[in-house]
Amino acid sequence: MKHVVVFGPGPRFKGGISNFTTSLAKSLHDQGAKVTIVSWSQQYPAIIPRDFIDRNSRSDVLEGRDISVFYLTNYNNPFSWNSTADFIASLKPDIVVFQWAIAIQGLPVGFICKRLKKLNPSSELIFDVHNVVQKENGKLDRILTRFALKCADTYIMHGQVTIDEFKDFLPEIKFEVTDSGKRSKDNISIIKLFHPVYDMFQAKDDFDIERAKKELGLNAHVFLFFGFIRKYKGLHNAIRAFSVVAKKYPDSSLLIVGESFWDTVDKTQWSTKAKQFVFNTARALLLRKGDSEQEYRPLNLIEELGLENQVVVVNSFVANEEVYKYFQVSDEVVNFYEYATPSGVESIAYNFRKPILATSVGHFKYAIQDGENGYLAEANNIESMAKAMENAILNPVSPEKIREIASKLSWKKYSEAILMD
Repeated sequence: MKHVVVFGPGPRFKGGISNFTTSLAKSLHDQGAKVTIVSWSQQYPAIIPRDFIDRNSRSDVLEGRDISVFYLTNYNNPFSWNSTADFIASLKPDIVVFQWAIAIQGLPVGFICKRLKKLNPSSELIFDVHNVVQKENGKLDRILTRFALKCADTYIMHGQVTIDEFKDFLPEIKFEVTDSGKRSKDNISIIKLFHPVYDMFQAKDDFDIERAKKELGLNAHVFLFFGFIRKYKGLHNAIRAFSVVAKKYPDSSLLIVGESFWDTVDKTQWSTKAKQFVFNTARALLLRKGDSEQEYRPLNLIEELGLENQVVVVNSFVANEEVYKYFQVSDEVVNFYEYATPSGVESIAYNFRKPILATSVGHFKYAIQDGENGYLAEANNIESMAKAMENAILNPVSPEKIREIASKLSWKKYSEAILMD
């Protein structure tokens, strides 16, 4: 039996990487591995004025599985980085899988990885790369990303776009790509996989969809925007495109479900104001001009465009136990992103057999095929986005087609590739 340590945000945290860490651990366990989750206790610098803890979900997502979770790594305490590496090494794992998604974590992750190489050189260190190029590019991004990523023995990439980014970013690394998981004897291996379909969110057969739509104030046809509200996800474009569709199809609704990323703490408290000041100062020094999104307010467009009667907003973080109802009342999921790596929201949508309406950027231009699993629109083209929404109304995608695609994106296949000798 192989022992695998999965390093990433544990189930107490919000967001897709936490969901991914938990789902991966469960899948590896189900494939016969002994699994331990080693998590952050605090993922980011303390100056960031945001609450990252999931305070809404109630269920134990690891229930029924013998998986231990240790919250050890405090971003702001370098001594904890050292103790984290010592603890992982003491377990003598066969494999350590690091979840990599953001450059700001490069220093602690790189430190832990490099120390592990010294303490337990027999462990295979795998970086599960959700993206290479950051959605917000800062001056330190390249340094921190290189510091961490160069440490790995093996990489997992979720699509060709990520592999291409990696090749451009670290051209000095010689690698071979495998779809099966079999490691190269001569070069670094990149295991080309995918974002598996989340199975932690399940549809309820007895859910009264029509009643729920009535309670939410939804019309007959429902487009869903789901997840954190961030600028790169293009909600501003989705609302503008829907305003075109709404006039032609008054029996349609746009359902927006998600937390505004930078509005999770009480901004009147002195501690928040102090964090905000320090954070804004640091960002002004390190991020390119124009990269700030703290003043991003796409929901204001609803009133500006007179869409109050056709747009429903649930502007909060949704507990795991409540996710199903928003997908079950919807017909399509709208991902009009400005930039796209493989998306957790896409994965959730497939689990509920919902097609994706997306912009032809990054991952989506390869993953979405018109009429098969959704419809594509041109980036930054409101008319094209509105057309994609209209296509979805007039020519709905068969749930059976979505099921066929979802069946190829299993956690079982993903875990088997990791565990392969």
